[in-house]
Amino acid sequence: MSQQISMKLLPALLLVAFSGAAGASGFQLLEQGSGLGNAYAGSAAKSNDASTIFWNPAGMTQLQARELSAGLTAVRPSFKFDNDGSRVGVFGVAGDGGDAGSWKFIPNGYLSWALNKDLYVGLGIGAPFGNATKYDKPWKGSAQSNEFDIETININPSIAYRVNETVSLGAGVSWQKINADYYRQVAIVPGLAGVKSHMSISDDAWGWNIGALFTLSPATKIGLSYRSAIQYHTDGKVDLTADGAPLSIATARTLIARGGSSDVKADLKVPDTAILSVTQQLSDRWEMLGDVSWTGWSSIQDVDIIRTSGPLYGQPAQILHANFDDTWRFALGANYKYTDTIKFMFGIAYDQTPVKNASTRLTSLPDNDRTWFTFGTQWKPAREQTVEFGLAYLYIPNTKINQNESSANPLTNRGTVTGNYDSSVWILGAQYSLAF
Repeated sequence: MSQQISMKLLPALLLVAFSGAAGASGFQLLEQGSGLGNAYAGSAAKSNDASTIFWNPAGMTQLQARELSAGLTAVRPSFKFDNDGSRVGVFGVAGDGGDAGSWKFIPNGYLSWALNKDLYVGLGIGAPFGNATKYDKPWKGSAQSNEFDIETININPSIAYRVNETVSLGAGVSWQKINADYYRQVAIVPGLAGVKSHMSISDDAWGWNIGALFTLSPATKIGLSYRSAIQYHTDGKVDLTADGAPLSIATARTLIARGGSSDVKADLKVPDTAILSVTQQLSDRWEMLGDVSWTGWSSIQDVDIIRTSGPLYGQPAQILHANFDDTWRFALGANYKYTDTIKFMFGIAYDQTPVKNASTRLTSLPDNDRTWFTFGTQWKPAREQTVEFGLAYLYIPNTKINQNESSANPLTNRGTVTGNYDSSVWILGAQYSLAF
């Protein structure tokens, strides 16, 4: 019995471990291994350690016979709302919600193994998507969102083959699980105050990735990689409960009559990503790294969350109007070899947001364009070991929101949130790599 319970709990525990606040635009997480100090420039070409399994599996052919890499990243976003004429959907609710960001931790782990001099296999575990926003109560936008969490875990077995001294190819499959929790105050009239909605959905699905690495010379490498979109068909529940105020019998009957708690389903397609990377050794001490990446965020438009039980079977419990656009990211990095054991890392990147404008920006994801400024260091305590530390500050310009979810129905009226967000992100990361 205890073993069965442990097996049932394992996916949930892994999702908690691999949750995080988005460091990249949208709810993508770039914190998948080494390279934070370079703003992840050169990610598909550098192939320094086993975390290349995520960025470009072909890079395994550049590694030693067996390599292990593991790391932990701490992400601290800040989202501070300043009201400018919001019309709230919940009667009597005031306040700007404090800081909706908080510290989150993202682990990763990779193992690469050479079967012979040209054929390698590997396994990666990470969290490519995640988000966490939580507003202090009370706040004006609580009818739209109080708390929103996205957690993923991605398990990625991979293979790589060295075609010749110039060309290496790689591929992998991904089993990915997603869980999302969404809390908000039900938009209500005074007689129904104190009702909270909790929506929870989850699913697992499969994807794939491919990559190619071209070693043009000992000083120049070019990497190409592609990671597929993943289609989820999630299901879950929406529950309405009392929140700090008792419900009357009349209130309870009203909630049941209007659908109240029910099962729900929603289709969600997380985006694909393509990367072109270059690394260039300029001298014995200096190396330059560059990246251009594209992410297909337009796969997420309206997210229809449909009831699958109860009196309102077949009707939307909610529709999230994301209307995302595809995005580009540009990164440039440099490494300076200070000594044989110490290297300094520098990076800058520009990361587009998938959010089109203020009217499509969600309170649950107040995203905007961001500029990365990064610094890091590598230390080799022994020839077969590397320890890397990175620090990043993400500058986010003033973020406007004008999200209108008003309705004549008091139970679906979520009001209009109008104002500005003062946002930023700090990221701290550490990675340990071992060849054995």
